[in-house]
Amino acid sequence: MRGLGDGLMQKPLTVAEQVANVLRESIAEGSLAAGTPLRQDDLAERFGFSRMPVRDALRQLEAEGIVSIHPTKGAHVARIEAAEIREIFAVRALLEGEALRLSVPKLGNEKLDEAGYVLNQIDAEPNVGRWGTLNRAFHLALYSACGNARLLGLIEAHHNAADRYVRVLLSNLNYRSRSQSEHRDLLTTCRHRDAEAAVRVLKKHLGDGIETLAQAGDGLAGKS
Repeated sequence: MRGLGDGLMQKPLTVAEQVANVLRESIAEGSLAAGTPLRQDDLAERFGFSRMPVRDALRQLEAEGIVSIHPTKGAHVARIEAAEIREIFAVRALLEGEALRLSVPKLGNEKLDEAGYVLNQIDAEPNVGRWGTLNRAFHLALYSACGNARLLGLIEAHHNAADRYVRVLLSNLNYRSRSQSEHRDLLTTCRHRDAEAAVRVLKKHLGDGIETLAQAGDGLAGKS
């Protein structure tokens, strides 16, 4: 897992990263609402750059789930789909609760330390696009001793489906500090080998995420 730390050294931001940061903040604070068109020419003029870094910034934000790009209609601020969020996270709670229950009694210290290391990486990682990957790595480390490869495969598939929403949750909704506190509570219960308590913490963590995202989605839908 030490490889997850690669690239954490601070380096100067590219023009595209600077543009992405400004747009991300504008979306997070609500000055760019869901569905707002993001025209490359207008943004290039606003920022005083060529279209290329603006295009790269929009692609970066698309990878983070914050912007949607249509082949003919162009880019716009992505909408949050509340129904899809509820479905994905409900399935995650069922699958991950069972995996955690099976895994906790058999979890070795190496995997627990790995999970703790990933949490430190999330705290230090400046790239929003990496937060979803690190979040997935943390959870899978805790489920790794469940002894059911098929169950782990289903969990990973649903993490991939939720990735866009996790990144929106951690960035746009300014949720990262709360999520990290819940992650550390979960890790503590796992270190105590208390499977039932760990499952309770996990399900509350996922349930809070569902409601926070779904409420944002309902609100955005009401504005569209």
